[in-house]
Amino acid sequence: MRKSVVSLVVLASLAVVLLASAATPSSPSSAVEHGRYLVTIGGCNDCHTPLRMGPKGPEPDMTRMLSGHPAGAKLPPPPALPPGPWNVVTAGLTAWSGPWGVSYAANITSDIETGVGGWTEEMFVKTMRTGKHLGMGRDLLPPMPWQGVGQLNDADLKAVFAYLKSVPAISNSVPDPIPPAKH
Repeated sequence: MRKSVVSLVVLASLAVVLLASAATPSSPSSAVEHGRYLVTIGGCNDCHTPLRMGPKGPEPDMTRMLSGHPAGAKLPPPPALPPGPWNVVTAGLTAWSGPWGVSYAANITSDIETGVGGWTEEMFVKTMRTGKHLGMGRDLLPPMPWQGVGQLNDADLKAVFAYLKSVPAISNSVPDPIPPAKH
């Protein structure tokens, strides 16, 4: 049930982003605002912002907005899954395990060392278009919906990047993905 709900949220977020990508920003500040809009309706916080327990249950911890999977989080090994279309996700939605191995939500704040602060606009656009980290490295892994995000036009992708570069830097070194176990 939870897997279906998460899948529906990711798909709905993608649909909203794709439908909302019509306006072309005309100035740097409007690009940042348009990027904020796309990041918000695209649900980027759903995976890239760790959760904390609030008065009504889990909620995004906006003091760690878009900082990805917490570097110090100790996780048990993922459980063995039967063959089929299964995956396992942490309660905070920042780490996922499936046939691809284990993936962690990236730090997409403006931090130069651990986020996208050292990236260029070209690297970001190429990453979203190709599904390759830094536009040429390892594959982006599930649940990152790069295939849909990569359909945004250049102005929208550049606006998202402008917004991410405006997000306060949070130093958080997300673990590298873990490849699938060999059988």
